[in-house]
Amino acid sequence: MVGIDGDRSTTVRGMTTREHPGGHVYARRMTSRALGMARIISGGGKTAYLWPGMRSYLTAHTQRPDGLLTDLEAETAALGGAAGMQVPAEEGALLTLLTSAVGARQAIEVGTFTGYSALCIARALPPGGRLVCLDVSEKWTSIARRYWERAGVDDRVELRLGPAADTLAELPERPEFDIAFIDADKTSYPAYYELLLPRLRPGGLLVVDNVLLDGSVLGRGSRHPNAVAMRAFNAALAADPRVRVVMLPLADGITIAQKLLTAVGTDPVGEPAGEPAAAAVGVTA
Repeated sequence: MVGIDGDRSTTVRGMTTREHPGGHVYARRMTSRALGMARIISGGGKTAYLWPGMRSYLTAHTQRPDGLLTDLEAETAALGGAAGMQVPAEEGALLTLLTSAVGARQAIEVGTFTGYSALCIARALPPGGRLVCLDVSEKWTSIARRYWERAGVDDRVELRLGPAADTLAELPERPEFDIAFIDADKTSYPAYYELLLPRLRPGGLLVVDNVLLDGSVLGRGSRHPNAVAMRAFNAALAADPRVRVVMLPLADGITIAQKLLTAVGTDPVGEPAGEPAAAAVGVTA
């Protein structure tokens, strides 16, 4: 997704896959132009790390979007190039599942666009639940508002317009959120993460989008600020003792981090909580 502060990712070099006759999938390096073609062939520009037949199988066996989500997807697609900021249906299904699985009552997302991901999260919240959405665009979120109302979840969604880091800093620093979703300007991911983690309850989930950046995170070929920042963020997050982490090759790469009761390597989970190890996630060139 393009950043909520106006940042747009540019891929210099990426990866795609091809099917081996034996059924294995191998990766080969390719130019951004070739990756763009692979995205077109794979159908829609998301989850392009799978060869087309495999992606079709994946989507066919994942919860399909209903008419309302399909309408939102179609209206967003009509926006042209900006439509690339929308999460794909399979990612929306994952967000709904994760929100429900953790029994979330309080959720927050950084980067809302036209509201597809927010709608998927809000629908999984119980009556009285709350989703705080942070964005800077009145234009795009005005579309989101209409669909939240149509879905009957507008009473659960609190939209706050303005720089996300400032809004997060103003929130009480207490562990009240059950799930958080980051899909915004890539160079600010470390800041959003550090602002969200103390506001996430132990056991809660932090979901991060676009962690593969069209494959530009591989190697050191791309020196674009987004690629440099994402490589550093991914490495720091994987080593952060305050969370357990899994990265999935879904959409443009999704990382799911679960906040631990205590930091790895300190008190065991289940024992009285000690002070988490000081480990800030930062970006270095």
